[in-house]
Amino acid sequence: MANHFLDLVRAHAPDASRTFIETPEGRVVSYGELDRRSAQYAGAFAALGVGPGDRVALQVEKSVEAVFAFLGTLRAGAVFLPLNTAYTGVEIDYFLGDAEPAVFICDPARFNESAPIAAARGVKHVLTLDAAGNGTAAQAADAAADSFEDTDRGEDDLAALLYTSGTTGRSKGAMLSHGNLASNAQALVETWRFTPDDVLIHALPIFHTHGLFVAINVTLLAGSSMIFVQKFDPDLIVALMARASVMMGVPTFYTRLLRHPGLSPHSAAGMRLFISGSAPLLAETHREWQATTDHAILERYGMTETGMNTSNPYAGDRVAGTVGFPLPGVEVRVVDPESGSGLAQGEIGMIEVKGPNVFSGYWRMPEKTAAEFRDGWFITGDLGLIDARGYVQIVGRGKDLVITGGYNVYPKEIETEIDALPGVIESAVIGLPHADFGEGVTAVVVAREGAGLDEKAVLGALDGRLAKYKLPKRVLFLDDLPRNTMGKVQKNLLRQQFEALYAK
Repeated sequence: MANHFLDLVRAHAPDASRTFIETPEGRVVSYGELDRRSAQYAGAFAALGVGPGDRVALQVEKSVEAVFAFLGTLRAGAVFLPLNTAYTGVEIDYFLGDAEPAVFICDPARFNESAPIAAARGVKHVLTLDAAGNGTAAQAADAAADSFEDTDRGEDDLAALLYTSGTTGRSKGAMLSHGNLASNAQALVETWRFTPDDVLIHALPIFHTHGLFVAINVTLLAGSSMIFVQKFDPDLIVALMARASVMMGVPTFYTRLLRHPGLSPHSAAGMRLFISGSAPLLAETHREWQATTDHAILERYGMTETGMNTSNPYAGDRVAGTVGFPLPGVEVRVVDPESGSGLAQGEIGMIEVKGPNVFSGYWRMPEKTAAEFRDGWFITGDLGLIDARGYVQIVGRGKDLVITGGYNVYPKEIETEIDALPGVIESAVIGLPHADFGEGVTAVVVAREGAGLDEKAVLGALDGRLAKYKLPKRVLFLDDLPRNTMGKVQKNLLRQQFEALYAK
């Protein structure tokens, strides 16, 4: 039968003996083994009664077996639901109740906690899988045949359900189709010039779009291979560069690698591409990486709901502070947030996107879905502009916009100025309740040890570089900014921490 995504994978698969995954510990998985083992997982799920449209949820540590389970889910016609390993029992209770999966796979160490939650939510089958690939899920696959006739699934059929981070309000399940996954991976293979000769360093988690659908799906549709690293380790990554050609990472990967004494043009000589995403890359990191390795990091822009939307060019200027151009088949526009009217080049407004990568809507939330689309365009919630050269630039989330004394202040503009100051590692600008101004512009700064920076020094450096209404009312200092698992700064937590700063 026709299975849209898997058919595409097979169309690009190299010889069955070619390596798909290898691990630093020495395990090697060929494309032939990938086909056989994913067939076993599909058969195991089918034997449990999993059918078209059913959800298979996983909250497990990163492993090769988890990749097999992902593809086995799609082959069985089911919907893959990866869950962050940091989620608590209370959070898992919400996701299982909302998604109503037929199967839930968890880490054996959490089985005693998770099984009662799943049972209370009506989940019929709870299986286990650990970081070494052992557990009852693997055992069920062992007992299944190593061939499987894939369930018929078209490009509009649901392939995955990914929950948004839920920093404001309840988490929403983004429904991604076979066509969404396939089109986005194809566009990235083309844009980033992946070939069967590429070897990707995969050090990302696989419960997130970046590590799951970008890294793995691009590898599959290019017929290339990847070195599957359990967790990010700078020593290991630097050593692996001699055997790889591409790395995908988040900004913190690059800042940590820049502190490694072994990073140099020589150690990176065999690499052709370093890609960054999931959080903004500081312009300083971009410049320092190029000076240290002779490589320019390629930054791109994506979302849970859309996969990737834009990318800096493979051949051409990779401009720090921008996310490049729309991917093939993707349209991007900047509009007035309220009216939806198009804005002139260089004007800041709401970024909206349209294309085959854009999700069909939020799981069981039709009203929320309708509110997030305008004339067929998805309203990203990100504020940005398109410059004179056509590069897209993100200035912040709509919810992070600060309105002080009736003026709009875009945090990115102020953060860029602060980040450029000597002794500053990074900064985050937020708005806090203020009796006189509605919101007070507030900067939270992480300074280098021994830099001697204080509030007066920062404000003095900004004076004359920014309009008076944009200047922070206060500058606060922290050792680190709070981040989620993909490296994004959680400004909502900063707002909660300092919400009473201007209280009278």
